[in-house]
Amino acid sequence: MTRTQHTTHDIDVAAPADVVYAVIADALAWPRRFGPTLHVEHEALTADTERLRIWAGANGEVKHWTSRRELDGGRRRIRFRQEVSSPPVASMAGEWQVHERPGGATLTLTHEFTAVDDDPQGVEWITRATDRNSRTELGNIKALAESWPALADLEFEFEDSVLVDAPLETVYGFLHEAAEWPGRLPHVARLDLREDVPGIQHMAMDTRTADGSEHTTESIRICFPGTAIAYKQLRTPSMMSAHTGRWTFEQTGHGVRVTSWHAVVLNPEAIPAILGPEATTASARTFIRSAAGGNSRATLALAKRFAEERHG
Repeated sequence: MTRTQHTTHDIDVAAPADVVYAVIADALAWPRRFGPTLHVEHEALTADTERLRIWAGANGEVKHWTSRRELDGGRRRIRFRQEVSSPPVASMAGEWQVHERPGGATLTLTHEFTAVDDDPQGVEWITRATDRNSRTELGNIKALAESWPALADLEFEFEDSVLVDAPLETVYGFLHEAAEWPGRLPHVARLDLREDVPGIQHMAMDTRTADGSEHTTESIRICFPGTAIAYKQLRTPSMMSAHTGRWTFEQTGHGVRVTSWHAVVLNPEAIPAILGPEATTASARTFIRSAAGGNSRATLALAKRFAEERHG
C-alpha cells in the first residue's frame, strides 16, 4: 500500500492576515516574488477555483506540474492538489492557512504526498525539496507581507512590441535560437546555452548596455513553440532583486505581433551605488526601463529584419 507522507511548516508574520493571504492568492506574481518559482500560467475555472501550470526549481532541477486551487478568502485558506505531477512525485496536495494573532498573523503550509512506486529515494527527494521550498516560500511571504506598503514602489512592468511581416515560425526561431545571439545581436557579448530537457533552456549571458558597461545574467527559459518564451533571471543586475519576462508571438491580419514583456522588482539598497545618492526608485525605474527595454527593442528590431529579409 502506498504511504502518504505529511509535512507542516509555519511562520509568524508581522503583517495583517488579509495582506498575507493576498500574497499567497496572487499566483501570477509568484515568479518575481518567490525564488523557486520560474513561471506560472493561470486558468480561472469558477469564481473561487483555478488551475495553475507551474514550473519551479527543485533540488537543482526544473519541475513542472498542474495544480487545482480552491480559494476561500473569507477563511483565508487555499487548498491545492496537483492534477498532473512530475516524477518522483506521484501525488501532492496541501493547504495554505492564515490565522490572525496579536500583532499579525501565523501562516501554515501543509503538504501530503506520495512517491512513484513508494520508492524510498523518491520519498527522500520529495521531502527534501518540499522542506527547502516551503521554508524559502514562507520566508519570502513574510518579507513581502511585512514590506507590503513599499512593494508597490519597487515592482513594475513594461513591454514593447513590433509587427513582423514574415512567418511566425521564422521570428520565433530567431528568439528561440539564443545560442546564435552573439553573432546576431550587437549587445550580446557572450552566451552559453544548454537544453538538457526539450523546451527548458539554461542561459548565461554577458550583455552590453547603451553606456558601454556589461553585466552578466543567468536565466532559465521555458519555451512554448510558436506562442511564447518565458524566462526568469536567476542572476540579475545588482539594481534588480528579481526580473522575469516573456516573449510572445501573435498572428494578426497584418503580420506577427512580437511582444517583449518584463516584470522587475527593484533592489533599493543598490540604487545609490549605481545612480548616485540622490537617486530615487522612480529614477531607477526609468533607468531600467531604458536599459532593459532598449535591449529588448534592439532584439525585436533585429528579429524583424532577420525574419523579413529571409522571406522578403
